[in-house]
Formats: sequence, C-alpha cells, structure tokens
Amino acid sequence: MTGPPPRPSRSRFRGAIAGVGTTSGIRVVVGRWEESPYGAFADAMVETATGHRVLLAPTQPVADFVASTYSFDEVRIEPVSVDGWRLRSASLELDLTLGRRTPLGRLLRVVPRRLAESPAWCTVTDPVARVLLRGVRTRGSAGNDRREWYGATDAHEVVAASGVLDGVDLGRLAPVTPPPRFGFSSTPPRPSVTTVVTTVEG
Repeated sequence: MTGPPPRPSRSRFRGAIAGVGTTSGIRVVVGRWEESPYGAFADAMVETATGHRVLLAPTQPVADFVASTYSFDEVRIEPVSVDGWRLRSASLELDLTLGRRTPLGRLLRVVPRRLAESPAWCTVTDPVARVLLRGVRTRGSAGNDRREWYGATDAHEVVAASGVLDGVDLGRLAPVTPPPRFGFSSTPPRPSVTTVVTTVEG
C-alpha cells in the first residue's frame, strides 16, 4: 500500500522587479531579491531591439534556476550589483530614477500583505491583471512541470533611465514595448518598479 504522493516543494523570492524600455529599443527587467533560496542577489534580463534575449546572473546556480524558468538566447555569468536602483555588471550599467507610487501601487497596498503574497490570491487576480495590464499575468508555467505565481504588494513609476549595454548607450526612458519575451508574463508597458513575492512550485 502506498501513501499519497509528496507535495511539490515551493521556493520563494522576495524583492522587487524593475521593468523599463529605452529609446534604443533595448528593454531590461531587473530583479533585486532580498530573500531567496540563493540568498540575496540581483539579476537582469535584457532583450535587444533585434529580439536577442540575454540573462545576466551572478552565479551558476542562479543562472541555472532562472534559465530553467525563463527563455534566453544567451546566459552570462557575471557579478551583478544593485545599489538602490543603480545596477552595475560587466555587461550592463543602468541607472533608474523612481517617481511616485502608481494608482495600482496604492490599490495593492490596501490588500493585506499575507493575502497578496499567497498563490491563491494570485490565481484570483490573474484574470484582472490580463485585462488591466497588457501582457502581465500573475500565474503560469515556470517550465519543467513547475508553476509560478507573482504576488505584488506595491508599485512605483520609473521617471528616468540611462545606461549602457556592452558599451553602447541605451538612450532615454521609453515604454516597455514590444513586451519582452522571457516567460509567461511580461512587465507592464509603463516603466515601473513592483515589490513582489515570486513563488515557484515543483
């Protein structure tokens, strides 16, 4: 006689995600993670104007996990530091200036944090996110028979951006269009920083 199958394990990443576009056509998504199974770290996902997708990860274990969860054409292992929203790595320099809390951020702060971070709540909010935020989903596949949920708790607008990728100037801040193609969910078209808990199960 066999017992019930073991429950899938869950990994949680607590931090913030910045998503910006630039006038060069390069779009960048930065993850600044305060708590995770890999400790505190930062990483960056970049899609060029030609559609080339690059992951910048600080260690091989982080790169392996992220690359198994999202889709990239190239993975680079290099130190990634983020001080506030000033990112530095061998490939990318990016400086972001944050503005006021967005209307969505004010709405998110009304929801109790424990509820907002739960996969059950993310499942409820997913249909709403699809309608209100083009390209954004709060649940979906994390690849390799895993599931993923995004529990957002706050959001601020990004009002300025500058930097270089491989020595080439990124230009000025622009909408995040077209949506970058890293996974099942994209960043909102309006450049922003979202405080989030990401849960991956499987």
